[in-house]
Amino acid sequence: MTKKKISKTSKRRLVLFGTLSVIIIGYFIFSLGYSAYKIYTLKFEEKKLTNKLDKLNKEEKTLTTDIEKLQDPEYLAKYAREAFSYSKKDEIIIQKYKEEKKEVEEKPEFSINDKYIITGCVIIFIIILLYIVIKVHKHRKEKKKKKRKR
Repeated sequence: MTKKKISKTSKRRLVLFGTLSVIIIGYFIFSLGYSAYKIYTLKFEEKKLTNKLDKLNKEEKTLTTDIEKLQDPEYLAKYAREAFSYSKKDEIIIQKYKEEKKEVEEKPEFSINDKYIITGCVIIFIIILLYIVIKVHKHRKEKKKKKRKR
């Protein structure tokens, strides 16, 4: 087996372009992962805001119906008796207390596409790291062999 000797300039060129390509690949992987994360957060925020919009629309409908009902004097008197414990003559008031419900904040959930994107980015990143580690390890072994031969 014959080995070709590689000149110092070509070694420098390989190291320079190899390092540059690893940096560029790392940047693209990082930007891909960051973009996937931003898409995920924006989708979650969109879902949260649409739920809030639906709740506000329902509340608007109930408030408009309440306004229409409060125009009626009979309903207004009944509402005042219930809300402020007013009573007619010879009327007994029985109050029923309601517990207030606390709103639970939704936790973000990954959709299938988000999981694939994030998993793909992680796998690509791990493969590149393994490739770099293997190349560095082989290069060190070659250097040790050369030192032993001398």
